[in-house]
Amino acid sequence: MTVGKVVLNGSVSLDGYSAGPNPSDDHPMGEGGERLHEWMFAEGSDRDAEFAATVGAVVLGRRTFDLGLRFWQDTPFPVPSFVLTHEGRPPLAMKSASFTFVTDGPKSAVGQAREAAGDKDVLVMAAAESAQHVLRAGLVDEIRLQLVPVFLGGGARLLDGLKPTELERIAVAEADDVVHLRFRVLK
Repeated sequence: MTVGKVVLNGSVSLDGYSAGPNPSDDHPMGEGGERLHEWMFAEGSDRDAEFAATVGAVVLGRRTFDLGLRFWQDTPFPVPSFVLTHEGRPPLAMKSASFTFVTDGPKSAVGQAREAAGDKDVLVMAAAESAQHVLRAGLVDEIRLQLVPVFLGGGARLLDGLKPTELERIAVAEADDVVHLRFRVLK
């Protein structure tokens, strides 16, 4: 049986932030952080459509869940989603799939997501804290970054506090408002 990859995926500013400073209900991505996702809504921006078809499960952090649910009104992809959290709660069924709340760490969340994904990929939504937990645990096979030409000047740095890790560049693709980077994590 083919096993999918664990893929960390997210947008970052040129100065390394995955969210701007001072996140709030009015600014869920922090002040200026929404700029990191404008490329997704630009005309002709279907570069991730092919990638989305490979996703069989999602791992995300509780803060991303809390702030994103009101916008998504469903799971972020139409697949089972596993929320890393310290607060246990029963699964939350949605229109497309469900959220399962995992309190026993990233290995458990990724393990459950792998089981749910079957031979498809597990997407780790790259909010800084959850991404760092999964990376520190050595669970990521591939990193996909969308490098956005903006300085946020503060906020949450995606790749802070990690141990030295070798990466192999898989692909680079550019557009007017974003550069797509893909790396294999060498283990």
